[in-house]
Amino acid sequence: MADNEESLFKRLLVTFKAEAEERLRVMQSLLQALQAPDSVDRHPALIEALFREAHSLKGAARAVHQTNLEAKCGVLESMLARLNYSSVNVSGASLNKLFQSINALEYALSGKPSPRPGDSPDAKDKAGTRQAATSPERSTKDRDRPTASLTELVTNETVRISTTQLTHLLNQTEELSSLRFKASHLTEQLAALGTGLSNWRNDWGKISVEARLIRRRQQNQPSNKGQGEGEQRFIELLEAVERDVMQLKALDDKLLKIMQIVEQDQRHTASVVDNLLDNIKQALILPLTSWLELFPKLVRDQAKDLGKDVAFQITGTTGIEIDRRILEQLKDPLIHLVRNCLDHGIETSAERTRWQKPPQAQLTMTVQPRDGNMIELVVADDGRGIDLDEVRSKAVRLGLLQEESAPSEAELLTLLFESGFSTSPLVTDISGRGLGLAIVRQKVEALGGRIEIQSEKYVGTAFHVVLPTSFATFRGLLITVGEQQFVLPSSNVARVARIARDTIRAVEHRETIVLEGQVIAVAWLADVLELPRSAKDDSDYLEVVLLGMGAKSTAFVVDHVDAEYEVLVKPLGPPIQRLRNIAAVTILGTGRIVPILSVTDLLKSAAKAARAVAVPNPPAVEAGAKSIMIVEDSITSRSLLRNIFEMAGYVVSTAFDGIDALTSLRARHFDLVISDVEMPRLDGFGLTRKIRQEPKLKNMPVVLVTTLDSSEDRARGIDVGADAYIVKSGFDQSHLLDVVQRLL
Repeated sequence: MADNEESLFKRLLVTFKAEAEERLRVMQSLLQALQAPDSVDRHPALIEALFREAHSLKGAARAVHQTNLEAKCGVLESMLARLNYSSVNVSGASLNKLFQSINALEYALSGKPSPRPGDSPDAKDKAGTRQAATSPERSTKDRDRPTASLTELVTNETVRISTTQLTHLLNQTEELSSLRFKASHLTEQLAALGTGLSNWRNDWGKISVEARLIRRRQQNQPSNKGQGEGEQRFIELLEAVERDVMQLKALDDKLLKIMQIVEQDQRHTASVVDNLLDNIKQALILPLTSWLELFPKLVRDQAKDLGKDVAFQITGTTGIEIDRRILEQLKDPLIHLVRNCLDHGIETSAERTRWQKPPQAQLTMTVQPRDGNMIELVVADDGRGIDLDEVRSKAVRLGLLQEESAPSEAELLTLLFESGFSTSPLVTDISGRGLGLAIVRQKVEALGGRIEIQSEKYVGTAFHVVLPTSFATFRGLLITVGEQQFVLPSSNVARVARIARDTIRAVEHRETIVLEGQVIAVAWLADVLELPRSAKDDSDYLEVVLLGMGAKSTAFVVDHVDAEYEVLVKPLGPPIQRLRNIAAVTILGTGRIVPILSVTDLLKSAAKAARAVAVPNPPAVEAGAKSIMIVEDSITSRSLLRNIFEMAGYVVSTAFDGIDALTSLRARHFDLVISDVEMPRLDGFGLTRKIRQEPKLKNMPVVLVTTLDSSEDRARGIDVGADAYIVKSGFDQSHLLDVVQRLL
């Protein structure tokens, strides 16, 4: 067991050194950008990027017991935190300190002592030699742990090749894939040309036959001089047509042979490219089991430092292999999630005993395959869970929520991924700065994945991460906006629909539609991408693509949905490695370069750039107009219903849950209540029951509008006294208005 741990530690050191060097290069580049005179407006973003790199490097250093590096990263974090929360620009003195701090990290990584101010290069080397000669020996445990080298990690059955070289080889192979796509497109064009020529030949053949019939008819008629001249000319034309037909036939035969050759070459090229690509992918694929072997020790050490008793288990990894490039990017997010569970979620043994839980906490990492080349990785603990009330309060303090808003549980949990959001009351060397989960989401989404949280207070928390197992190709939806084509990842497309323009309604100054009973925000993709709208914008019907990421979804209006293809992913290279709304590019069979859109960016951009829609003024309310109370916890649905009934001439008031509604119902008169069922504090069933129990309210009509469509739910609605039960999936505005009118 000791030998296995030693071997693992050697491999981890090799991996850590490569990662640390890369992160230091990134930090140096960010500092150079921070120095630029024209970068003042970008200072907050650059400082946060530096913060993320330092935070990730600190976590990696802790995992391999590089305490000196870990401490120096902590110092750098503190410096950046002060700058991040400061309203002043970065001064020259601050920049010098940052450069000195990163230089210290470089020296610590190389094992040399940091230079003292005024030291010459020779003095630095001599100082390093003196310190090496006089410094105390490492502990026996550290002295016996040799520095790993690549040679020690290679077996007789392997050939040493760097990951960089493999990546270059893979990129070249992917270029062959684009050639394969082009060859396929050329084959399709040749086939179309062949069909056209064949049709042309057939048409001329028909003309030839018809001409012969005409000639025969003329031969049967009495001849004259004019007729003889016309016949001679006709014969000449006929012979010319027949020659053309013969030439076309010869050309058609040659084209058919070329097509056969091209098709054969295309099949051969496709086979060679696919085999080569598969072989190169295999060289970059690792078993997930071997890669996760660092986590038991990480959990054990971290739990010990925190004074917690934790049992850790990994399941479901057998037979699952993942692209090495994905694993390298996945390491930091998983470390952050595990540390988050250990620090935030899991209680001490004493706390667990007070809550009548087993003293030893359970932390699990479970992997299971999903559709296509996706896997789901779940990191779960049985700790204290997430206090949603605390999350809401913190979100209000940070300005992420309005005091009067009533977000759903999923919306509150999503806030945990916002940069700077942390419920930890104390900033420690492990957590509390609000960067960990923001980094996790950024990394996961950059890999083409998504992450969601499930939590129950006092029961535990689970992080669900869905990721691809390989890069290279994926299914994409080709769309057109104006004169430009784009690709959307099919995995993020919930549905494609054609809607009538007059079904779009203004809700909270945003345009919305109702799809399958759900209120969905609408955005014009041309507006989001800052492109001019096409003439099709004035049509009565629109094509929309519903994109969803977690609890968020938006229907994007496009000019045309072209088709679904298997596309080759080409990452953006320097100098545009990060471009808003664009994740990568692909090359179509025509050779045209088409951007692949980032769904995460699109959803954020759509929320920020939502067009302010002029809400029509409701008709003047007539004297004696009926008053309606709408009870709905979703602000979007609540506003939509309010808009519908105000346009119909009703006086409308709203409440965000049953308790809020009861307070208003007891204070003033209403003629009817329309309520959702699933709401916090007091749901629609409970509200209806209480209305029927109060003498002043018991005769008031109640309409329940909900997504619950089972016969049991309908029966329960009748039992509590609802006058109507309308399912949102079958929602029809005119039907709802008709029901309300009949009840009043």
